[in-house]
Amino acid sequence: MQFSPSLRRAVLLAHVTTSVGLIGAVAAFLTLAILGATTTTPALAQASYVAMAAITWLVILPIALAALLIGIVQSLGTAWGLFLHYWVILKLVLTILSVLVLAVQLATINALSAAALSGTLAGTEGGQHAMILHSTGGVVVLILIALLSIYKPHGTTSKGKTIPDRTKPVLLFLAR
Repeated sequence: MQFSPSLRRAVLLAHVTTSVGLIGAVAAFLTLAILGATTTTPALAQASYVAMAAITWLVILPIALAALLIGIVQSLGTAWGLFLHYWVILKLVLTILSVLVLAVQLATINALSAAALSGTLAGTEGGQHAMILHSTGGVVVLILIALLSIYKPHGTTSKGKTIPDRTKPVLLFLAR
């Protein structure tokens, strides 16, 4: 199934917007994680961890799920397909792994927020450092996914090799 040019552009816009927005949201989370772990002002640390939980639940998680879903829809409606090119599969796997890591880290994020609200951040250094490590890794992985989208390394799967040159419609679309 191929999308019409206008639908393809709309889905591409939605995918780029959610993907870039996700990088920005995770970068903001990383900034708060660093601030919370390094500040000597208890109120600032508390505010950082409460804000991290809010950003995660209200921004990062919804955008991550939207980017994943929109990316799947986009691949199914364009010449790239979902399982025709290795770079698309790699993007899908990295995105799913990122969402799974986020899901695992939700408990730590909630625990740090609860500790901040109760004034008991002492002893949570392991969780604080985990937030810095995981959000740094998240930014790196999201940038890698963006690089794959831009550079589209060559290589088709066995399923992609059986389909005639499916990149021509995309190349013609990009040449306009």
